[in-house]
Amino acid sequence: MLVALLRDLFAVEATGLTINRDQYSLNSLNGFFETPEGGFFFKFHQEDGEEAMSGEYYRADILARAGLPVDQPVLMSVLPGEQILVYRRRTDPRFSDVLRALDLEPDAEGTRLAIAAETGLSDAVLAVYRRTLHAVTPQQAAAEPVHRLFYDRLVEHPDGRYPGGRLAGFYVGQEFAFPGVSLGWEAFAKARFRVNGTLYTRTVGALFDAAVQRLKPEALADAGGVTAHGDAHNANVWYQEKEGRASLAFFDPAFAGEHVPTLLAEIKTTFHNILAHPLWLYDPAMAAERYAATATYADGVLDVTTDWAPSEVRLGLLQVKAERLWRPLLAQLAARGMLPADWRTVLRLGLFLCPTLVMNLRAGATTHNPVSSLIGFSVAVMAGSEPVTGDDVVSRFLDAIDPARA
Repeated sequence: MLVALLRDLFAVEATGLTINRDQYSLNSLNGFFETPEGGFFFKFHQEDGEEAMSGEYYRADILARAGLPVDQPVLMSVLPGEQILVYRRRTDPRFSDVLRALDLEPDAEGTRLAIAAETGLSDAVLAVYRRTLHAVTPQQAAAEPVHRLFYDRLVEHPDGRYPGGRLAGFYVGQEFAFPGVSLGWEAFAKARFRVNGTLYTRTVGALFDAAVQRLKPEALADAGGVTAHGDAHNANVWYQEKEGRASLAFFDPAFAGEHVPTLLAEIKTTFHNILAHPLWLYDPAMAAERYAATATYADGVLDVTTDWAPSEVRLGLLQVKAERLWRPLLAQLAARGMLPADWRTVLRLGLFLCPTLVMNLRAGATTHNPVSSLIGFSVAVMAGSEPVTGDDVVSRFLDAIDPARA
């Protein structure tokens, strides 16, 4: 089918086409093929209900014009249902694969290079954000394709009914099986999480309800817009190492834009490159082998005990994100009077939607098992909700980027 598609779209005669087995391609597939002109890499993407959504696809030229390091496709189709990018084949690894290896076998020099590469990319991205930050209208903000990763997964298209989309398909009316307890949707949505002794203020249901209101595309115009990739998780980033130095370059800019709501621009990178690891989101079977998680339920509280924690390299990346990108970006917003009073809530709601709607986290629905499901929902709530007392990795991160605390 793909050979025929490539022939129909581009008049390319592909041979030896292979599809990669790729745990990071949650809404796409990728692979390689050969032609008389050499080897190529392709990535084919499909989003729920894309025919009914406005906006353009795959605007790599936007990022290149802004001065960001981005690999340009040699062939491209933007047709709904036929969105495919074709690149010259590279031998470089993706940054996601480099970091996964460091999660599994920590290496001091490898970690140093990875963090240095992330620092260089964050500095480049921040420079573009600073240069392109501008006021946007609600209509400009709403037209950006990045909302397909957030708000559009909460509602039914085209009527906007809530709950709808992935939220309704994944969770509403379903059963949630964890080690030690199983809950139906009504009880689960209203359950307060206590994770390793830390109680959280908002429930899963309350977080979805808040997100459908505050992350409405038009509502996010209040912090202005920037030129951004919007979906730069590390499976969309090449890693190049040469002469003891490492650098990064984007590809697959399916959700790039020039008016991306500022507070959404780095949400996907912050969650998917850091809090989704090690293992639980993309390698749930391995996560269940390496980590433990159990739960009890009483008086409306889901009490979780787990030994999962972010690895050293992921915490290093989080520190880079805080110091080199988020803190100066929020400071610039504040200086220009563009930082909403509830910016912290906006960031939390975006972080919460990243894992819960990128794939079905329920055990047995796709690849998740009871252990990885429990870890996943616990991390999602930790990202989305303030703790009642004390702190955790997310609240410390938000404290560190708060312009009022600088």
